Amino acid sequence: MAGSSARTDRHAALPGVLAVVLIALLALLPPPLVAPALERLSFAMFDAFQRIEPRPYQDAGVRVVDIDEETIRRLGQWPWPRTDIAALTDKLTEAGAAAIAYDVVLSEPDRTSPPRLAKRLALDPEARATLARLPDNDELLAKSFTGAPVVTGFFLTHDAYHRTVQPKAGFALSGNAPDHLAAFSDAIPPLPGLEAAAKGNGFVSIATDSDAIVRRAPLIARNGTAIVPSLSLEALRVAQGAGSVIIKTGDGSGEIGGGGDVVSLKVGQFEVPTTRSGDLWMRYTAPVPFRVIPAWKILAGALSSEQLRSEVEGRIIFIGAGAIGLRDLVATPLQDRELGVMVHAQAAEQMILSHFLVRPDWAPGLELVLLLILGTGIAVLLPRIGAVKGAIVGATAILLTGMGSWYAYTNHHFLLDPTWPAIGVATAYLVQTILTFYREEKQRAYIHHAFDRYLSPELVKRIADDPALLELGGTERDMSILFADIRSFSRISEKLAPNEVIAFLVRFLTPMTDLLLGYKATIDKYIGDAILAFWNAPLDDPDHRVNAARAALAMQARLKALNQEMEARGDGTWPGEVKIGIGLNSGLCCVGNIGSERRLSYSLIGDPVNLASRLEGMSKYYGVPILMANALAQHLGDFASLPIDRVRVVGRDAVETVHVLLGEVALRASYDFVELEKAHLAVMQAYYSQNWALAADLNDANDQAATAFGLGQLNMLYRGRIAAFAANPPPAEWDGVYEASSK
Repeated sequence: MAGSSARTDRHAALPGVLAVVLIALLALLPPPLVAPALERLSFAMFDAFQRIEPRPYQDAGVRVVDIDEETIRRLGQWPWPRTDIAALTDKLTEAGAAAIAYDVVLSEPDRTSPPRLAKRLALDPEARATLARLPDNDELLAKSFTGAPVVTGFFLTHDAYHRTVQPKAGFALSGNAPDHLAAFSDAIPPLPGLEAAAKGNGFVSIATDSDAIVRRAPLIARNGTAIVPSLSLEALRVAQGAGSVIIKTGDGSGEIGGGGDVVSLKVGQFEVPTTRSGDLWMRYTAPVPFRVIPAWKILAGALSSEQLRSEVEGRIIFIGAGAIGLRDLVATPLQDRELGVMVHAQAAEQMILSHFLVRPDWAPGLELVLLLILGTGIAVLLPRIGAVKGAIVGATAILLTGMGSWYAYTNHHFLLDPTWPAIGVATAYLVQTILTFYREEKQRAYIHHAFDRYLSPELVKRIADDPALLELGGTERDMSILFADIRSFSRISEKLAPNEVIAFLVRFLTPMTDLLLGYKATIDKYIGDAILAFWNAPLDDPDHRVNAARAALAMQARLKALNQEMEARGDGTWPGEVKIGIGLNSGLCCVGNIGSERRLSYSLIGDPVNLASRLEGMSKYYGVPILMANALAQHLGDFASLPIDRVRVVGRDAVETVHVLLGEVALRASYDFVELEKAHLAVMQAYYSQNWALAADLNDANDQAATAFGLGQLNMLYRGRIAAFAANPPPAEWDGVYEASSK
């Protein structure tokens, strides 16, 4: 019933399949609607890939000039006078920089400019006038910018001031206008004079993912209605002298995707694949010290003009602040604290080297298909192969998916997310395992409810631990059956009050039941004072015939001791000497859940059951404690038993040779029993031969021995039969069969 039916139930996989479908629907939701924890699982996998195999560093002609702590110590605190920034710009320009990109927003006037100092300081009129006539520092910086390939930086914000920046780059569209760009309502631009003098202008704002890690660098965004470039994209444009950036969207690229999804950007000779919102997936390198030049080495002349030119000429230079208190720090998959300017620099490197991480348009579809196939596969397999094998299969599927993702990353630079297929497999496994556990617990409860009354606790535990041992629903089995009934129970009940009858039955049935269970019997039912028990179901019992015989003998012995115990108590609760008759049989029976749709019980039916019941009733007629059918007696040759009659019981046409069971092997081998057996068989031989005189003599000679074995009533029964047949002989065709007239 339990394990096998659960594994073959065609609906067993349905809950797991439904769970997988729900996970698939969840995977289709846009990232903002997906639980952050699930999104972070995907990110964690990609981060692990980068940590294991970061981008190999190649010199792409990009350097970072760092305003570091030593620079501040040598040249003074930030912000510097614009004349110092102009000097830095001039030196880089003279050294042949292809582009100079400031990851610093120069949005406020220089407070150290002479005209501003003239207004702020308490000076005599002549000194103030002299100071006011000196050049403005911001104008000097703008003049420096005019002849240099400078890209200024600006911030993008969501403030309500609605300031906008007009990009210096032109944007051409190949396809529909992009409709998934990050949009900002406000901007903090550089001073107008500086912005006008610069060759380019790019935003320095970098967005992080939900876990505050920068994995994608935005290359374009919206400021109001205008599309604006990032600092890295603008620096690459200025370095090439390109005039515009081409934005390719889904319908203009020939690739899969929505009409407004950005597919790639083309700036000069470089084409850059992006996300639908115009972001570049970052693949960082490990730290490379010579990529960074401290600013003080340039301004203080620590590098000769030849050394500086060798470091700068033809390269894109990003200038950022790394000093304590100035640090623009971000977290990346490789570094918990990385300079923000390094993100721009490495983005430029990737674009120049064409070394991209790409999440293909077909990746979500592939991941969804894997989720459904693997998750559904586990849901279908698990009820059939079990939790342990299912765990191995599931873990293998997850491992192979992860390995496939790793292969795509290392060999094709594809980002294929194994997280969703893994979640599908894990969810299907979890749901199916929980439901299997629930079904098994429910099954155990059913088994205990169904069999606690019939089986010993040890047998019930064995079935509950391994329900495959149990087969219910009406199966045919070779079984042994025992009927036991109290002799003259009606007279006993007549002498006792109803509550005393119940108390008596409890005292009688409890030890008898315990004894039967000890011999591996299943208690079918109690019928008033009677007990019906059987062997070899629901668990196999290869010794069921021997166990039934031993149980019957043990019941008679226990009742004898019980009579003595109760007589010794003398409390009047035991109705004198109690005797029981037992009928035993074995044969093919149908056993299982029997009853109506509303009420079932585990029981058995079949001709061997009916015959055992009739034998129990006839044991009183023969005056023997245990009467058994020939089918059982043939298998108990080592027991002390005797054939005592051929009888046709009520309601049955077949003739049955019935045997009395007297004891086990020791009694069977005793001298007294061997002599009794010889004498008894001689009597039966003479009886069936219709030699009534010889039969009478032999029966009388055997009377003392028979009485010693408790067969005195049987001996008297045959004395009467022999005398009756001697006086009135049966017909010649007489077959020696006794026709029973009562049950």
